[in-house]
Order: sequence, then C-alpha cells, then structure tokens
Amino acid sequence: MIKNFNNIYKGKRVLVTGHTGFKGSWLSIWLRELGAEVIGYSLNPYTEKDNFVLSGLSEKIIDIRGDIRDREKLREVFSKYKPEIVFHLAAQPLVRLSYDIPVETYEVNVMGTINIMEEIRKTSEIKVGILITTDKCYENKEQIWGYRENEPMGGYDPYSSSKGACEIAINSWRRSFFNPKDYKNHGKSIASVRAGNVIGGGDWAKDRIIPDCVRALEAGKEIEIRMPKAIRPWEHVLEPLSGYLLLGQKMLENPGEYCEGYNFGPTLDAIVPVWDVASLMTKYYGEGSLKDCSSSDAPHEANLLLLDITKSRFELGWKPTLTIENSIELTAEWYKRYENEDVYKLCLEQIEKFSNYGDK
Repeated sequence: MIKNFNNIYKGKRVLVTGHTGFKGSWLSIWLRELGAEVIGYSLNPYTEKDNFVLSGLSEKIIDIRGDIRDREKLREVFSKYKPEIVFHLAAQPLVRLSYDIPVETYEVNVMGTINIMEEIRKTSEIKVGILITTDKCYENKEQIWGYRENEPMGGYDPYSSSKGACEIAINSWRRSFFNPKDYKNHGKSIASVRAGNVIGGGDWAKDRIIPDCVRALEAGKEIEIRMPKAIRPWEHVLEPLSGYLLLGQKMLENPGEYCEGYNFGPTLDAIVPVWDVASLMTKYYGEGSLKDCSSSDAPHEANLLLLDITKSRFELGWKPTLTIENSIELTAEWYKRYENEDVYKLCLEQIEKFSNYGDK
C-alpha cells in the first residue's frame, strides 16, 4: 500500500513547479495517487527519456510549460487554478553548469523563488508553501558532522551560493509576510526543505553520477568518475519526497507550526564516496567497470557535505528508511526495466515498495 499521509492531499489543488524534472515528476506521480489535483508549471523536460516523458504525466495532470522568471505567466497560472498547496522545485540544479551560466543560475534560483513567494502571498486560497532548496545552501567548511538548520548559509560556487541566497530570501519573506505569529491575518504556512544527493530512476541530467553510470553502461563503455573520493549524503528520491509530503501534512493540520527549514538526509551508512556509489550501481545493474578520471584542473566542488536530520526526526517523526544498497537497487531496477515496461506503473510499484520499507 502507498503511504497516504492521512489522506490530507485528497481533493486538494496542488501546484508543483519543476514537475517535468526528476524530483518533480516523482512528486507529481505520488500526489496524483494520493488524490490531489496536480497542476505542473515547468520548462520542457531535459530529454525524451526523462521520467516525466516516459510515465506519460502530461496526460495525467494539468501540464503547463513556463519559466519561473516570467512573473506575468506565473500570475495567470495562480489566478486561474488557485492552488491550495505549492511545492516549488523549479531551479537550475547543477553545480558545474552554474560556472557557465552564473547570472542565469541566480535569476532562476533566487528571483524565481521570490516570484513564487510573491504569488503565494497574493493568492488567498494558498495555505501551504514548501520551497525546495538543497544541502549545498550551507556555508560548507568540509566538517565531519552534519549541518543543522540554524547554521550559516553560504556556498562557494554560483549554484550553492544561489541556494544559500534563496534560503535568506525565504526567511525574510517568512518573517515579513508569513510570520507564524500573524497567521490569523495572512493564513499561510511557509517552509524550506533541504535534501542530500538524490538518486533514482528517470534522471538523465549531466554531471550526476547515476545518469553518467547509465549512459556508460548502455553504451558499453567504462564509467568515468570525476571525483571518486568526494563524499556525499546519498538518498533515493522517494526519501526526501516522503519528508516533503509529511511536512505538508503537518503544516495543513497545524498551520501555525512547522514554518521553518528542515533537513531530509539519509542514514549514516549512505554517506559514502562517489566511487562506492558507482561500484554498487554496477553490482545491481549486473555489469560495468569504473575509470578514475579525476583532474586537478576541474572546477571546485565540495569534497564533504553532510546533513544533520535530528530536527526532522523529533519534530516531524520522519526518518530515512532505505540503506544505500536499497536505494541503488531500486535505482538500477528502474533503469533496467524502463525500456520495456509501462513506466508509470513501474514508478507506482517503486513508491509502494518504498512505503512498505517504511512500515517495517
């Protein structure tokens, strides 16, 4: 049985920005199965093999293409559909690409988020807004313990720093316009959420280890690893999404509370080097070999970044349910099956399998 979050989303109008993306497509599928009326607002999908395309989501939800920098179009969408809940995932999500397009990265990530918050502010029907940023929003000191939600925001590269700036903007809007102390006047709950390195089926983005692995495996080539020793908090896409949905449930049930930032990271066993993740991928895919292609001339990326999830455990009752092996096994399974099966049904099967892990 698929985890249903007290049936809180049934019949609700839910806007998902970035619904054509990797995380957004999985969230849209889960919300649809929970009985929500899903409205998606996003740019076109990255490739014809994306989860969004193969699952046929455009025919199953309200599918709107648009840029979050387009304030006029956003205003039209919010005015027409009057969503009750907003999950904001649309972003420029890649570290290495942010070195090539730093201004666009800031425009999309910072001003795009501000545009969404302004529409939330002006749309009376909206009760809950959950704004997705990243674990890279923290000022990373490469420390061996996880970052807590109250630690300083920052970021070395344009992507990470843009997400730190997002968090500062979200906090400002929350204090200025959505202050929990004034909930009776504005009627809105706003939270930000941060996840680790998310993996799963249907991701084909550049410079991500799982898509890189699959492209090499399908081409019969060695998997080239850029940063073999970099340590990341790996988690299956359904882990943080379950946290976002649980947080949304809590905010709807107790709207004056939970208006804060939350980390949704993995178990300690899933904080491992990139090389280990690629090795596990070849194990569960059933073939493949690795090649170390690290370079001293590569653009800066963090070597170590961890999240502390104590707050989410105690305040929300959320905890990760999959081991690193569980996560990669589910991921490899999707990529082994997507070409020959109904991808929407495959996603539902994996959501149900994930929900059953959580019940153990």
